[in-house]
Amino acid sequence: MNIITDYPDLWRDALVGTLVLFFGGAVIALILGVIVGAMRVSPIPVARAVGTVYVNWIRNTPLTLVMFFFAFCVPLLLPGRANFLVLAVWALGIYTATYVAETIRSGINTVPVGQAEAARAIGLTFGQVMSLIVLPQAARSVIPPMMSVFIALLKNTTVAAGFSVVNLGNIRAEMSENGENQLLTIVWVMVFFVVMVLLLAWLQRVLENRWRVAR
Repeated sequence: MNIITDYPDLWRDALVGTLVLFFGGAVIALILGVIVGAMRVSPIPVARAVGTVYVNWIRNTPLTLVMFFFAFCVPLLLPGRANFLVLAVWALGIYTATYVAETIRSGINTVPVGQAEAARAIGLTFGQVMSLIVLPQAARSVIPPMMSVFIALLKNTTVAAGFSVVNLGNIRAEMSENGENQLLTIVWVMVFFVVMVLLLAWLQRVLENRWRVAR
């Protein structure tokens, strides 16, 4: 435990950085992913085309390149001092949103088409059909794959370490400079990630049980 108790500020900053990257990226990914997922099944051809291009373009681009674009290209486009933590959050959110969108789309496809047709027959708009009829039912089936997406997001936060963003991914280098055992540092980083993943798995079970009762 000395490797943690001797450097409490370093571990605290690294853990906070990881949590900020995760929760910030998750919020962006969830909001943007739901919008893009709805666009993917929209009856409007232009909306479907934009959603398809976005998903295929971003999802097939390595996260490192997306992070590179936000770290080095976006600051050139926006005036003022760049906040690399904020840019990394946006990079993670925009990248993960493609997987959220596909998960949402697969959940929407599990809802019987007749329900959407019946809702449109009584005069509901596409937005009302999605928000009131389709998405609430789709949410029940997408909880396990959605949690897998967020677990992947949590692990992807370490990519930001290569762009000077403090998180658990770059604490090994800090410990190395202080002469600490790098292998032991990596083991503790693994412990932190395992605990966080187990918490997400617990949240998944809670949500699944709650939705199962709601049925």
